[in-house]
Amino acid sequence: MTSSRHSEGDLSEAPLTDASPGLGFIDYRHAVSNAVVALDVHAEHDEHFRGALDAATAGDIHVFGISAGEHSVHRTPGLISRAPQQYVKFSLIEEGTGLIVQDGRETSLSAGDMAIYDTDRPYSLLFDDTMRMSIVMFPKVMLDIPPDAVARLTAMRLDGASGVGAMIGPYVASLARGAPELDTHLARRMFRTAVEMVGTLLEANLGPDAASTDTHGTLLRRILDYIDENLPDSDLSPGQIAAAHFISVRHLHAIFNEQGTTVSTMIRARRLERCYDVLVDPQQTHLSITAVAMAHGFVDAAHFSRTFRAHFGVPPSAVRTA
Repeated sequence: MTSSRHSEGDLSEAPLTDASPGLGFIDYRHAVSNAVVALDVHAEHDEHFRGALDAATAGDIHVFGISAGEHSVHRTPGLISRAPQQYVKFSLIEEGTGLIVQDGRETSLSAGDMAIYDTDRPYSLLFDDTMRMSIVMFPKVMLDIPPDAVARLTAMRLDGASGVGAMIGPYVASLARGAPELDTHLARRMFRTAVEMVGTLLEANLGPDAASTDTHGTLLRRILDYIDENLPDSDLSPGQIAAAHFISVRHLHAIFNEQGTTVSTMIRARRLERCYDVLVDPQQTHLSITAVAMAHGFVDAAHFSRTFRAHFGVPPSAVRTA
């Protein structure tokens, strides 16, 4: 796991004021705009602004704790076109109020509220006072929910006071504060738990009627389960997957095209995720990197190393638990 702290204070403390320690606007803007996806950051009174950002990464899941004064962030069409990132951001407002804008919706958020938004479409977050929030950011392909279903919930208020929301809120808040201190293996497990909880929250907000009538989504989940069960098979192919689900290969490709990905990309991503989990597991250090790769369907060690680095930004040896 990698972590960074762009502040002089602790995010678990009270909200920042003009006299609080932390980053000035220029440094804060640089830290936020370089936290995985490029963002445009503005503050009306930047000479008095103070902000802080804690970040931790395990594989391709990122957790942030942010505390700052009045400001706004924007993911613009220009930034998206220059650096597309197929991620989802899940945010919990812990203190203060804000406004989220995406997909033609504008929603006010207050302490305890949560929201989800897509980094491949323009969005804005506006805060008119001091705020503190926690964010979990992860690839969209980690959600076993069709994109059109997720799009129904972007920039919508997700209640954090009852139901699933009441359980996920405290977890995400404590994770953002404690993540920089976790070792890689524990962080990875806890980050993946957070992603699964977000998926559960989204399904709960889509409602039972949507879930029961979404045969397309049900088929997608069955296909993803099949892929996960057969990742060790280096010959796993679209033809095999389609035949196992009694659909044509063309239909299979269409399903993943709607997800914004391809069958082969999904297989490769899930193989890499499994390999990452094994490499950071201290109980499995007896396995060589090559053995881990081969056990999850890769047939060439050099190709695995290149693919792993392209996906996670570091070579397999860099995440190997000592």
